[in-house]
Amino acid sequence: MKFRNAVILFLACMAIVATRSSVAADSDDWQYEVTPYFLAAGLNGKAGIRGVTSDVDMSFSDIMDSFDAGFMGIFNAQKGRWSYGLEAVYFKLSDVGTKSVSGPFGQVTVNGALELTTKMYVYQGTVGYRLMDETTSVDLLGALRYTKLDVDANVTLTTIPGIVFPGGATSASGSESWTDAVLGVRAIHPVSDNMALVGYADIGAGGSDLTYQVVAGLNWEFRKDYTAKLGYRVLDWDYENDGTVWDMTASGPYLGLGIRF
Repeated sequence: MKFRNAVILFLACMAIVATRSSVAADSDDWQYEVTPYFLAAGLNGKAGIRGVTSDVDMSFSDIMDSFDAGFMGIFNAQKGRWSYGLEAVYFKLSDVGTKSVSGPFGQVTVNGALELTTKMYVYQGTVGYRLMDETTSVDLLGALRYTKLDVDANVTLTTIPGIVFPGGATSASGSESWTDAVLGVRAIHPVSDNMALVGYADIGAGGSDLTYQVVAGLNWEFRKDYTAKLGYRVLDWDYENDGTVWDMTASGPYLGLGIRF
């Protein structure tokens, strides 16, 4: 069901009409842009370590209560019809209380029965080729998405049945990393001289069973070489390996500033 829904989202986003092309397809000059941004996302899904899995349902305000540090940014380079991008995301959440925990002991629903501290790194390298560059421009994209997850889990309440990790421990930590190959499409369409709509979708797999992403937004060039970017983003992973689970959807609005040079 999740795979079918991801495919539907991917195909739907291929039809999105979205932003003005900042570079003509026949240009031989390199164009560069750096975009630091902020994603006000919530998290929904399951996270697990050593066979103990917990439900995660956090709004953006919940995340800010547990937020320690983070960075998000994108670098793009374009020459002619070819474009190249690198995105880096890092965040750390501390002492996230879970509501439902399951494992060898069965399932227990107690607020705060388990606390998670999570550090996540996401790096994506992308190569794009402009298929169409008329009123609407369309780029075909191929990318590698590397994800690294560090999780520390600690039992905070005594429950019946008792929550313990395999081996009788009440805390555990682990690290996993994986790489997915993804295929995507980006559509760009101007709505005025300095505003444009942007649509993007990708889907892939490899290290994970499935990953997909959907973005819909608006770009506003309020000053030469400076573009405000806002919209909504959904990023999903379905990863499970040797007791580590990251079946998670991050979704929410974003705001960024593109600086061209």
